Amino acid sequence: MESPPPKLDPTPAVDTRYLLGKFNPASHSDFVSVGKPYSDKAGMLLRKETFQAFETMWKAAAKAGVVLKIISATRTFDQQKAIWEGKWTRFEKEAPLPKDRALKILEYSSMPGSSRHHWGTDIDLNDLNNPTFEKGGKYEKVYDWLRLHAREYGFAQPYTAGRSAGYHEEKWHWSYTPLSKPFLEAYKKNLHESDITGFKGAETASEIGIVQHYVLGINAECQQLSTQHHKTSN
Repeated sequence: MESPPPKLDPTPAVDTRYLLGKFNPASHSDFVSVGKPYSDKAGMLLRKETFQAFETMWKAAAKAGVVLKIISATRTFDQQKAIWEGKWTRFEKEAPLPKDRALKILEYSSMPGSSRHHWGTDIDLNDLNNPTFEKGGKYEKVYDWLRLHAREYGFAQPYTAGRSAGYHEEKWHWSYTPLSKPFLEAYKKNLHESDITGFKGAETASEIGIVQHYVLGINAECQQLSTQHHKTSN
């Protein structure tokens, strides 16, 4: 028997350092470890609310013969910086001009300080390649199930096809909107391109319009507070 819909507490207060990923989720009281069977990777962390909703969604998917595996969860500023700067070096010859190089990286990777993964609300599932989720792919059934049912548990796909700006489509990336939407509103209100600093190529943030075109370049479903009830685990 399903538990009654949860009463959502007021949105947790978060400061700009939190939104920029400049904190340690491992020592943050609102974060929990994911662990098996939800992830095969050690060290995955999520906000408690996100994990509770994912756990319920995982159980429902399993009943339908669908296996959901978290392969990436919360990432700090420093973790995102390592990803970004690794690609910054790798793409130096291919794109010698800073703006061109930043745009190349931004096809799929966020600038440090601008990633939704900082918030503990967003997860990558199963694989990082779109074709595996498409017709004939290994995770076709996973994506079909998520498209039909993820919103019942509060999750939506931020980077869908057909958007006018932002990252390429990511069929693997799902966001827990009851938290990520108000966190996004706080980001819009309090942070600007000038706050995106502290890594190689940061000077391109303003030129590219990283907040307007990437942080906000998401599916409309991730920009509106949902009024539907979300299921919780027993």
